Amino acid sequence: MSRNVAPTRRGPLGFLSGLSDQRVVALVYTVAMFMDIMDGTIVNTALPAIGKDFGTASPSSLAWVVLGYLLSLAIWIPASGWLGDRFGTKKVFLFALFVFTAASMLCGFSHSLGELSAYRFIQGIGGGMMTPVGLAMLYRAYPAAERAKIGAILVIPTLLAPALGPVLGGFLTDGVGWRWIFFVNAPFGLAMLAFGTWRLTEYAHESAGKFDPAGFFLSASALACILYALNQAPLDGWTSRTVMGFGISGLTLGVILVIVENHVAEPLLALRLFRSHIFRASNITSVFMTASFFGLVLLMPLMLQTVRGDSAWQSGLTTFPQALGVMLMSQVVRKLYPKIGPRRLVMGGLTMAGLVMLSLEFTSVTTSPWAYRSMLFARGLCWAFVFIPLQAAAFCEVGPLDTGRASALYSAQRQVASSLGVGILISMLVTQPAHARAHIACGPLGTHCATTLRAALYSAYRGPFLWCALFAFMGALSAWWIDDKKVFAVLRPNVAK
Repeated sequence: MSRNVAPTRRGPLGFLSGLSDQRVVALVYTVAMFMDIMDGTIVNTALPAIGKDFGTASPSSLAWVVLGYLLSLAIWIPASGWLGDRFGTKKVFLFALFVFTAASMLCGFSHSLGELSAYRFIQGIGGGMMTPVGLAMLYRAYPAAERAKIGAILVIPTLLAPALGPVLGGFLTDGVGWRWIFFVNAPFGLAMLAFGTWRLTEYAHESAGKFDPAGFFLSASALACILYALNQAPLDGWTSRTVMGFGISGLTLGVILVIVENHVAEPLLALRLFRSHIFRASNITSVFMTASFFGLVLLMPLMLQTVRGDSAWQSGLTTFPQALGVMLMSQVVRKLYPKIGPRRLVMGGLTMAGLVMLSLEFTSVTTSPWAYRSMLFARGLCWAFVFIPLQAAAFCEVGPLDTGRASALYSAQRQVASSLGVGILISMLVTQPAHARAHIACGPLGTHCATTLRAALYSAYRGPFLWCALFAFMGALSAWWIDDKKVFAVLRPNVAK
């Protein structure tokens, strides 16, 4: 049984007091996710400055600034669904937002790399609960017939944050120092804490079940090992003892987790949700979609800045049209979704996105920035046909009592898929520039040699670009198993099929 506590309807802040429950959840969640997603891209931009300030250039030491956060996510994402159900989504979400905001401030005041890594781990506690619990709040706020609207909301932080992160990170790091990449979260986090406390609706259900310690330990350990292996693979190699050891351990623990959770009366992870054909097919498709999308989101700024020599600002201007494309087309797609269904929209979107990414194979180091902007804008138009229908379809058969657990599973899947895609693509990339340099015999470094070297380094990106396209095509194939009839049964319950 669930309990809902209605928020106060009117207050002294004018139009904010008149917002509907749906818009309140959408506003708070969008701002929180924008902070969370942008934080990752900003931190990556500032790592060289952080290392210089703390007197280290060691990649392994600096990596823990990122890894500490990722490992914390691995621990708390699986538990987030149960925590929200047991203690209330409003309480847990606001607690997570407070932890994230407070840890951001502590990161800015760090006196050593060890302190910064520790505070990033604490920040990950907030981030790990904020995403799935907020997603559950969104899906409970919108009825099944309006779920496509959620996708249109989610594209805002998902697309804008990676586009603006490197630009803002470069501006803050070069202008006022890297500490401000963390301080910038404070005003937004505090504002949403106050607004969320005032207006968010509480939701919990008393039959959440007892805490499952075995499920918590196994899920946290398995996900942490897998994410660590995927993030170390580009540095150490896929066949290194560290990567192989953690990867095999993570997969083994994952198998044990499935066995244990299927024999527990009240499991932490509702793996039974994967018995739903459409939930299973949507999650499989999401793996390929996420790997393709976030892979190119990382590759393009890296190529533009390291090979073409663009500044963070110039790179951001080149990649930003992708976000514009998604936001423009999302208004069309959310209206098409109830009429056409997810399968054709997702298959068509991923196929066209793959073809757009294939066109990158015909670019060169001298290609006009406007050509890249046109390609990325077109890619954004395509992704709108994927993001919105896919996520709406995944949750179409999930009832209110299972929404928290389903969002935890979906968030965990996307985190692994993102790390998998990035790990594969960066592993391909890091071996090729050195190979390119070794095969360029041009004597003293002159203009011709520099141009030849840049062309060779650019060619190293062709393989990763190709795999971004292949991931999209594989996602299009897996989307064939998304059943439109099941979606229509939810969207049009009174229409005979």
